[in-house]
Amino acid sequence: MRIYTRTGDDGDTSLWRESGSPRRVSKDDARVEAYGAVDEANSALGLAKALLEAGMEGERALIDGVQRDLFALGAELATPDLTPAGWRLRDEDVRRLEGEIDRLDAGLPRLRSFVLPDGSPAGAALHLARATVRRAERACVHLARTVGGREGLNPAGLRYLNRLSDLLFVLARHMNARAGVTETPVAPRPPGGAGA
Repeated sequence: MRIYTRTGDDGDTSLWRESGSPRRVSKDDARVEAYGAVDEANSALGLAKALLEAGMEGERALIDGVQRDLFALGAELATPDLTPAGWRLRDEDVRRLEGEIDRLDAGLPRLRSFVLPDGSPAGAALHLARATVRRAERACVHLARTVGGREGLNPAGLRYLNRLSDLLFVLARHMNARAGVTETPVAPRPPGGAGA
């Protein structure tokens, strides 16, 4: 099977439907934008996972599970009326993320200010993944408001993305703490100060 098909050279792509016949849509269609943003978030998590050091099997397994969830969400977005129920995200998936957030956050110092999205290589990559997940969430909210109904997004998918960005923030802090990297607090710049 060839990777390239040449069918998208004019800026369109296919969405598959129950009828079995594809529907052609523009590549800037809200649905394509949504599943593309989820794919970007998944790829950003792949980079973060690649930056994990030896001995971080628990963190690797956590990211791997999230990537599989995002793959399922992307499939649901790309083929909403063909996605089997077993591939759809559920509220229990959201609760699982909440449990991970609580577990990781319990071992971190209390936040007293905003922090810059930086730190260790894995921590910085997780901050980037968090910001990418936020973009995916915005794209999915736009899709849900634009299309709605059966063609829209499973509400658990939106809740999952919202909670996932929180998890990635806490996981980035966790990775920085493990690496012994101090977080960089953000304070307001004084009026007329440098960079004003």
